[in-house]
Order: sequence, then C-alpha cells, then structure tokens
Amino acid sequence: MAVKMRLQRHGSKKRPFYFIVVADARSPRDGKFIQKLGTYNPLTVPATIQIDRQKALDWLHKGAQPTDTVRRILSFKGVLYLKHLLRGVSLGLFDEAAAMIKFTSWSAEHDAQVAKRQTAHKKARIDSRNQPFVKKVRTEAPAAPAAEETKTEE
Repeated sequence: MAVKMRLQRHGSKKRPFYFIVVADARSPRDGKFIQKLGTYNPLTVPATIQIDRQKALDWLHKGAQPTDTVRRILSFKGVLYLKHLLRGVSLGLFDEAAAMIKFTSWSAEHDAQVAKRQTAHKKARIDSRNQPFVKKVRTEAPAAPAAEETKTEE
C-alpha cells in the first residue's frame, strides 16, 4: 500500500482551508485518510501552519511520500531538517544532543524571521490604510501641431 502525506481541502468556495493528512494514494483527495497531522491556512499572511512534528517525522520514517506542497510545508516547519539531522545521528556523524542543539537554534532563527515578516506585513497594511486616497487623473497632453510646410516658391 502506497502511503502519501497530502492536503485535504475544506472551507467554502474561494476560501480554502486544508488538513494535512496521511492517506492511501488510491483514496480520493477529500476521502478516507489514515491520520490527520495538522492544518494549513493559506489565507493568512504568513500562512498559518499547525503540524505535529513527531507524527510527521514518524510517517516519513515509515516511508510515507509527501506531495510537493506538503514537502514545502514540512521543510518550512523544519520536519525535513530534523529528519536530516537524525539521519546524521544514525550514521554516527554526531550525537543526538548536538542534533537537537542545531535544530533548536535553527528553529529560533526561523521563528524570528517569520515574526519579522508578520510585523512588516502588519505595518505595511496599517500604512496603506492611513494614506489618503488620491485619485490619479491622467491628463492627455495636447497633440503636437503637425509641421506645416512653408511654401517659398510663390
């Protein structure tokens, strides 16, 4: 049985909201699933993602294949980086404590960048609301007079 990690669409028309689920590859998009891993709301800036890292990591170790969008989400939340670090631990490149220190430092930097983007977006939104609305009127420049030929042969 091929198992995929994919998005399951919910929400009304033009207002998408997704569940991140593990499902059999043969089941329909919004059909039966094995386990719900989290949620994804693309309408907020930045997009709101709630995911259980441990469950997602367990399914990746079991061989579940994420779709392209879910792979991007897992990468954004650090699940794929954590899998990469744990692979290094299993190969004996470093111990688990060093891997967790690397992951927590990456996670702190990443959270700071996301918060910075969020505050910049809020500030830009407030600034755009506070600007007075000025309608730009486009005035057509008068057409240049055609060059009139002077007759000198009279």
